[in-house]
Amino acid sequence: MTVVGELGSAPERQPFLPPATHPVRGVVWAVHLAAPLLGLWLLLRFPDRLNVRWEHHVSHFWLIVGVAGVNVALGLLISQAATRRRDARLLLVSLVFLSSAGFFLLHGLATPQIILLKGSYGFDIGQPVGLTLAAVLAFASALPLSERAAAAVLARADLLRACLVLLLVAWGWASLVEGLTPLSAPPPPGGASIGALTWVAAALYALAAALMFRIHRRRPSAMIISLVTAYALLGEAMIAGHFRPNWVMSWWEWHLLLTMAFVFVGYSAYIQFRREGSSQGLFDSVALAATVRRIQGQYDQALEELVGHLRRMGERGAGAPVATRLAGKFRLTEGQAAVLDRAGQALAAERELSLRLGALVDVGRQARVGLREEDLLAHALDRVREAYGDVRIGLVSAGRVPLGGRSFSADDFKDGEPVPGAGTVVHPLTVKGVLAGALEVPVGTTRQDEALAATLASQVSIALENARLYSELETLFRQYMSPDVAASLLADPAQAALGGSLVELTALFADLKGFTSFSERVEPGEIVEMLNRYHAAAVPCVLRNGGTIVQFVGDALLALFNAPATQERHAEQAARAALEMQEAAEEIAAGHEGYPRFRVGINTGMALVGNIGSPELRGFNAMGDAVNVAARLESLAQPGTVVIGATTREQIGAAATVRPLGPLALKGKEQSVEAFVLTALGR
Repeated sequence: MTVVGELGSAPERQPFLPPATHPVRGVVWAVHLAAPLLGLWLLLRFPDRLNVRWEHHVSHFWLIVGVAGVNVALGLLISQAATRRRDARLLLVSLVFLSSAGFFLLHGLATPQIILLKGSYGFDIGQPVGLTLAAVLAFASALPLSERAAAAVLARADLLRACLVLLLVAWGWASLVEGLTPLSAPPPPGGASIGALTWVAAALYALAAALMFRIHRRRPSAMIISLVTAYALLGEAMIAGHFRPNWVMSWWEWHLLLTMAFVFVGYSAYIQFRREGSSQGLFDSVALAATVRRIQGQYDQALEELVGHLRRMGERGAGAPVATRLAGKFRLTEGQAAVLDRAGQALAAERELSLRLGALVDVGRQARVGLREEDLLAHALDRVREAYGDVRIGLVSAGRVPLGGRSFSADDFKDGEPVPGAGTVVHPLTVKGVLAGALEVPVGTTRQDEALAATLASQVSIALENARLYSELETLFRQYMSPDVAASLLADPAQAALGGSLVELTALFADLKGFTSFSERVEPGEIVEMLNRYHAAAVPCVLRNGGTIVQFVGDALLALFNAPATQERHAEQAARAALEMQEAAEEIAAGHEGYPRFRVGINTGMALVGNIGSPELRGFNAMGDAVNVAARLESLAQPGTVVIGATTREQIGAAATVRPLGPLALKGKEQSVEAFVLTALGR
């Protein structure tokens, strides 16, 4: 038989059940199982005083019939559960009870003076044979069957039941019809037994009990522990039945052990039936792990269906309870349906709360730098409507808030209190304490819903205020400094602290050659117009290539590459920006006679980059020899050209088309500096 490591596999998610074997209870349970064996030993140790003879045929018969009836009822219940759940373990357990009950009943029918006048082989060995067959089935039922093996067992369910019935009929016919077979003949003087098979069967029961107990450790259940106890008692009954002769106390003991085993399982089933009010799931905990998962999935499906129905009921405001329909689908009692209904309502409420809290968090996340007010409100509405229903937002226009066919003013929200409506509540949205809009939310059913709606309005107000604040900063901040610097300061204000760090960068200096003479010839207004034309063309070239413009000084500008934003090919990007600047400036100069021309100097090296100034006034800048050399190269460049340093030329590599200028003596530099005129840049 194929098995898988159900007992040794990785733990699977199982419904929580409280431990059924507290250490103290475990000791008591072990003592109870050991007591019958101790009693057997005492009976055999003192046969004259304790192991007395009591032969009463009628009492024996009715005891057997009563216990067998209980056992048959249990077997049929478990068989129904096996068919309903399509579970191989439950099928095998049912066969354990049915086979032991059947042979026990045949043992009772073979009682002397009931059908046969005297004892027989069938009377002596019928029950041991039945218990041996049940031991094999018990051991098989405790194995962790694979899906393939379980399917094979289920496919032969009818055959197994039919074989058991045929075996019982054949045994009864052979043992109860006098003179037909040796089974109806009188036994030997000392009584008949099945010999070594007794101990094999007892060992199988012990193994079955141990395997079942391991299942109980992983999946605690009172029904499983009752089966463990039953298997242990059946094993002890095999041992007690081995000792002869008949009708002495040791012989009666195995009858008592059988009775205890069956009654124990029956009592556990009765207690569970009283607690749950239904036999639907009495033996579910005994099933295979795959069956338990399938059952759990069915219950999860029922809860999901119930929650969905409750949610739809809430949206429609009416509807019949779905628990009744689910009770029929899953064969639940009224009590179970009521519990399911309450559980569904609790789960629905919990999910609603989770959805609404999640929406609040998402609205807070959306209030970030760069998100426009329109986008913020659109995203917020989409997310909030998933959790709160038909939520609407209106903004102030001409002093009033149009919303849902109504119009609100600041006077309508006294002390910030919401305004009730027809099935809705309208909360004010404020920016810096002034009415900026209103939020319409469907009326909640609990005070918790009211608090969440008020929190949502507060969160949307904060998000709206942040969006407008960032919009103002976008206008005021970014127009006076590079976007990279502005974004860094908005994200981390600590970066505005005085100080800096040493980094490698590429500095680009540009100014207009001939600006002074041009300024002397024209009016101030024309000077400003000319500067704005050039800078409007130059700035996009720098920004498009990832540069950061740190200052304008008259006709000059300084741009940095690789600071503050990191760039892998900053030298090449600076060179490309310079060539684009010259091309854009040439188009401007071509249409205005007498306009000056840009000259550009670029150099790469280490520089101190950071905030320079005083606590009252500071600016982002760079200082160092690399920046100074860029300024000197710019002053030596001819109008319309770009001059780069040796380090910049080296980092650009073969992509740069240059004309060497040779070693140049620069002001403030003791050693000459290699420089090149950049004429083109390959892709």
